Amino acid sequence: MKNAGVLLLNLIFQKILRINSKIKYSINFTSQISSPERLIVKGGEKTIESLRFSGNCYFSAFNGIELGYNVLFAPGVKIISVNHNFNENRKPVKCNPVVIGDNVWIGTGAIILPGVKIGNSTIIGAGSVVTKSMPENSIVAGNPAKIIRGLCEIKL
Repeated sequence: MKNAGVLLLNLIFQKILRINSKIKYSINFTSQISSPERLIVKGGEKTIESLRFSGNCYFSAFNGIELGYNVLFAPGVKIISVNHNFNENRKPVKCNPVVIGDNVWIGTGAIILPGVKIGNSTIIGAGSVVTKSMPENSIVAGNPAKIIRGLCEIKL
């Protein structure tokens, strides 16, 4: 029932109050997506469900953001695909989109910056600032984020 309350609030904010109304699917009422037409969700109900229930996320999709299958967002994740010109701060700089692979887990408060590609099956630690692309099957953390270890190194 707790999820039903979030779904109802999302519906009220998107359909009645028209906040984030240009987004095709339900996102959390505390999250924001700028340039939603440039956000590509390749598929997978788990990615959409994570957008629906993880609050306080901010996606700036001006240069494009691509999300793979089964991406899990913790609250407060920021994905920024655009920067601005140093001399003219209102002029955006064109760069490559942010690409998040399949089965990626992004921890609370993580920030992913323009042009970054995150490989499949990668974990981004809470509070990390990802300034460069990361390979698949890795655990990444820190500011700036770096590879801590590969997923194959974890013993269960």
